[in-house]
Amino acid sequence: MSDPHPARPSDREDKRTFLQKIAEFIHPGPDSKAELIETLADAEDNDIIGPESRVMLEGVIRMAEMSAGDVMVAAPRMDLISIDSPYDEILHLVIDTAHSRFPVYEGDRENIIGILLAKDLLKLQRAPELNIRALLRPAVFVPETKGLNDLLREFRGNRNHLAIVIDEFGRVAGLITIEDVLEQIVGEIEDEFDIEADEGDIFGLADKTYRVSGDTSIERVAEAFGVDLQPTDEEQEFDTIGGLIAHEMGHVPKRGEHYTLSGLDFVVLHTKGGAVRWFKVSPAQPERQPG
Repeated sequence: MSDPHPARPSDREDKRTFLQKIAEFIHPGPDSKAELIETLADAEDNDIIGPESRVMLEGVIRMAEMSAGDVMVAAPRMDLISIDSPYDEILHLVIDTAHSRFPVYEGDRENIIGILLAKDLLKLQRAPELNIRALLRPAVFVPETKGLNDLLREFRGNRNHLAIVIDEFGRVAGLITIEDVLEQIVGEIEDEFDIEADEGDIFGLADKTYRVSGDTSIERVAEAFGVDLQPTDEEQEFDTIGGLIAHEMGHVPKRGEHYTLSGLDFVVLHTKGGAVRWFKVSPAQPERQPG
């Protein structure tokens, strides 16, 4: 016999899962991904999901249509190590770039023979009889068309954090890391290289150059290096050294690009989100006069 006085919905414990709530909210369902994203915004407005959840869900939806070629670091901007490079040269590259993994090539830059983990270089300190080749990890190669969903699943399954991206002709098109993929979902991931300016914005390096945050104020850089940093267009005003250098170059700087200003040589070390995160700064070398 049924209960003559069933409990009202409000009296029952809501045991629906988060996804069930979403599904019920969007029923009968949007007709496109664009509509689904709009529906998520409505869900946030109705306090069904929080703003962070909405951003992550939108990232998951958009990532489903993206491939490795969409987010990879292009081949010309890859930091590679030659198997024949001396130890000191490799160590300087590791310090300057602050990457944790490096593709290693032999002869031709297209001939990637393995991946070197920066931490593995410490083994050479205790066992000098080892060589770089003995420290290499196998390289993983994926096509440009590899979907990010599938790539993330493979990264998690084989515990690799980096893959070499190959184009349709079998040439190296770039590289992609697990961080690059996850950032499509959760947004920018800060690491030990992404230090806030108020925690320290100018650092001395082993080769007597300096690492300078792109967010550092122009006044701070001018004072530290004893120079006058002014834009060539005096009507323009900038707060950060990254903004000033981008304006002077006339485009968004890319990793590895150089620019000389006020007697200082700025080399772009690291970029994210269309902005320079770190420069390598040193006094500009005087140009040699033809003899």
